Amino acid sequence: MSLETTLMADIKAAMLARDQKKLEALRAIKAQILLEKTKGGNTELTEAVELGILQKLVKQRKESAAIYEQNGRQELANEELFQASVIEAYLPQPLSEEQLRNVIKQVIAQVGATSIKDMGKVMGMATKQVAGKADNAKVSQIVKEMLG
Repeated sequence: MSLETTLMADIKAAMLARDQKKLEALRAIKAQILLEKTKGGNTELTEAVELGILQKLVKQRKESAAIYEQNGRQELANEELFQASVIEAYLPQPLSEEQLRNVIKQVIAQVGATSIKDMGKVMGMATKQVAGKADNAKVSQIVKEMLG
């Protein structure tokens, strides 16, 4: 089932349950997907684009929550964190560090990387393979560690 179909069913369920907080988060996802669809003129989005949208929304919510907490607005921070948790439910399970290291080892072997100079090649392939399942900063850290 596509993300959009799942999202519409969840929006209906949230409306029936009168869950306004969850409904607000789901509508934010739907709005971003519609914007992306109309932006490129393409009516169908790939799974990678959908994952990118979800990751961007989660990151925005967490950054907003951090700013609210710094300014002593905990109630607003809690709202942003709740929305982030709703959006994260649509992302695939993240890889454990061990699984991530195994994927990166395979990529290094495929590319034939031997030094830190090959980091760009490794990062390019690794980020495609773990898209949506691992943070790129963590991938970069592990690649540097393995090549360094």
